[in-house]
Amino acid sequence: MRRYASEIICVLVLSLWAGILPGSVSAEVDYARDVQPLLARKCYACHGPDEAEGGFALHEPDKAVGELESGTTAIAPGNPDESEMIARIKETEPYLRMPPEEHDPLKPSEIAILEEWVEQGAKFDKHWAFKPLEPVEVPAAVSESASDNPIDRFIDKQLQERELAAAPEADRRVLIRRLTYDLTGLPPTPEEVENFVNDESTDAYEKVVDRLLASRHYGERWARHWLDVVRYAETNSFERDGTKPNAWKYRDYVIRSFNDDKPYNEFLREQLAGDEFENPEKEDLIASGFYRLGIWDDEPADPLLARYDEFDSIVTTISQGVLGLTVNCSRCHDHKIDPIPQADYYRMVAFLKGLTPYGTRGDQRTFSQTDVSSPELNARYTELDEQLRTLRRKMRKIEQAGIEKMPAEDQRASETRQRKKLLEAKLLDFLNSQQATRYAELKAEEEALLAAQRSLPPRETVLSVAKAAAHPEVTHIMLRGNPHVPGEEVQPGFPDLYGEPLPELPEVSADAHSSGRRTILADWIADDDNRLTSRVMVNRIWQHHFGRGIVRTPNNFGLLGTPPTHPELLNWLAQEFVSGGWKMKPLHKLIVMSEAYRRSSKAVPTSLEKDPTNDSFWRFDLRRLSAEEIRDSVLAATGALNLKMYGPSMYPELSAEVLSTQSKPGQGWGNSSLEERSRRSIYIFIKRSLIPPELAAFDFPETDVTCEARFTTIQPAQSLNMVNGAFLNQQADVFAARLRSERDTLADQVERGWNLAVSRQPDSSEMERSLALIDSLQTKHNLSKEESLKYFCLFLLNLNEFVFVD
Repeated sequence: MRRYASEIICVLVLSLWAGILPGSVSAEVDYARDVQPLLARKCYACHGPDEAEGGFALHEPDKAVGELESGTTAIAPGNPDESEMIARIKETEPYLRMPPEEHDPLKPSEIAILEEWVEQGAKFDKHWAFKPLEPVEVPAAVSESASDNPIDRFIDKQLQERELAAAPEADRRVLIRRLTYDLTGLPPTPEEVENFVNDESTDAYEKVVDRLLASRHYGERWARHWLDVVRYAETNSFERDGTKPNAWKYRDYVIRSFNDDKPYNEFLREQLAGDEFENPEKEDLIASGFYRLGIWDDEPADPLLARYDEFDSIVTTISQGVLGLTVNCSRCHDHKIDPIPQADYYRMVAFLKGLTPYGTRGDQRTFSQTDVSSPELNARYTELDEQLRTLRRKMRKIEQAGIEKMPAEDQRASETRQRKKLLEAKLLDFLNSQQATRYAELKAEEEALLAAQRSLPPRETVLSVAKAAAHPEVTHIMLRGNPHVPGEEVQPGFPDLYGEPLPELPEVSADAHSSGRRTILADWIADDDNRLTSRVMVNRIWQHHFGRGIVRTPNNFGLLGTPPTHPELLNWLAQEFVSGGWKMKPLHKLIVMSEAYRRSSKAVPTSLEKDPTNDSFWRFDLRRLSAEEIRDSVLAATGALNLKMYGPSMYPELSAEVLSTQSKPGQGWGNSSLEERSRRSIYIFIKRSLIPPELAAFDFPETDVTCEARFTTIQPAQSLNMVNGAFLNQQADVFAARLRSERDTLADQVERGWNLAVSRQPDSSEMERSLALIDSLQTKHNLSKEESLKYFCLFLLNLNEFVFVD
């Protein structure tokens, strides 16, 4: 009896948890949010796009609702007791239960969701992300005193529905530090903090927001987020990991684009098709360097496979990074979860087929470097080059006359790399006086032409799509993704889930420099009506302000992605973004001006209990600084930060131990000056095989593939790097020298150190402990005053408060 009673209690508890207690009014089960992801994870392997065992397939309503081959009813809408699916997932006998016994059974809470869904009519709704954007009405204010910011209207509505109490607004010192890091990636100066704290005007916060959005450092901060998405690096990967010349110009293009608040749709079009524009400008060509950022094998075992791997890298980056779709999962077969057939993948490849490879083993410039020098400069170089060619033909004729008189051994040497050395040593011995005189005259003319060439400004080249095919070869679906086994031919086209016809391809003239196909793709992606492009970017911007997106899987808006916590807010923001001309700075301002953004990170016990993961944004989540922010903050605190913008990348100093991790230690790593090494981290040379430890230890992203969100780890290597690393110890010395130069007394130096490190005054207890630490270092450990202050500075740079933003 006790056993049955306990089972009844368990059922009641589970029913209460799921909101389906008999006799209660259940909330509407959302198919796209609650049911489809569950079916995709647990059932599609046997009853989905690839398999329909027993004639039962859950991805299509007509194959899910109806009679099975066994004669039973698969899903009986409105009646879970007559639904074979429900009976089989509740079955206790392992050999009858579904999923099969080799898989984990469904949890009671998952069974409850499916039962309630069937009870409510088993409605198959289209996945939220695959629906076109529809107008969204801003909710009414929850109270007379509620915020007027539309974002807060959506957030507050959910807080009220879930009976969650919001955290209070953060204090001003916390806010300016949070805001300054979010918009510039740098800490506020002590003076900026005090000015804001003491500003009593009603628009004090808004003035700070406007100042930071206008800062040139805004572009440096937000460009780095985009570089993660497009897998930016300056080398090719693989064993040799050779340099990609001029990749840094793409990085600078991104920084400038963000600072100029270039419309996002224009930003995309330039990268996806800039080289196809009519009379493209230098910026357009640099933007097309997007296609050249991926990894490249200069000596592949299977060249054809390597070529299709290049296409795959681009398809992955565009589909996930821009559209939030994992189209790349369809390279070898139809997508297992999302409605993306294999043909969709190759239709996207067909748009890109005119792209030349990054390079060939012997030539990495023809396809990927464009000369963007002025017409006048190019004309002068061409003129001098032609004069040199003419001159050298004359010189070679005289040289050959002399070589013919040389011994056979020297004649053979003249056909090798020894030719120049041989001619310098022996040529005059085999020329008559007239030939020698004429040769000397020609040499003098050659030197004059070379001097004229050296006096010219250097030609400028950029990483770009320098050459493309105007008439691409036909694209085939590759059977199981094998490029050696072509199947059905496909034309360029958009994903089926959009329900759009194949685009009309342009007529291409015989002398065209490209097919124009990527322009079609770019225009479609950047169109105001594209249902995913604006949603995905709005979500990314939200993600980098709140630490996570409204959709927690920024690269995957598909069925296995996390559903949005605030779908109406996401759609409203996307529409506002488009109607505002795709401008990002107004969107930033709207977000950071909201009460939701300005909340404290302090816990409200009742809300923490109901919503421990803060899905409803009832508080602001504490976050650790990124790798770049930590390094830049160290340099800012010590006063060593060099704020020079743009230009070739710099090389931080690396130890012999780090350099030895390469197959050829130190190869490809430059030696920058101390001044250059003190620049912001976004200007560090990103060598795929050699990421500096101060970045790698703090979760710098994998550069071979698009990165949707960086991991945030807390692990021992970070503490060891911060305490024992050469960079931190060198900067602690610089920090101490700064404090001595700016303040006279030890107490003032300590106070200044706290202000510079964590943007606030130390309290009396912290002052006491700081002074006691310095005294102990001198009296107990016999360190000098200078050394003691240095280790106090190292202590400040190792505070949790230094590396976390509240």
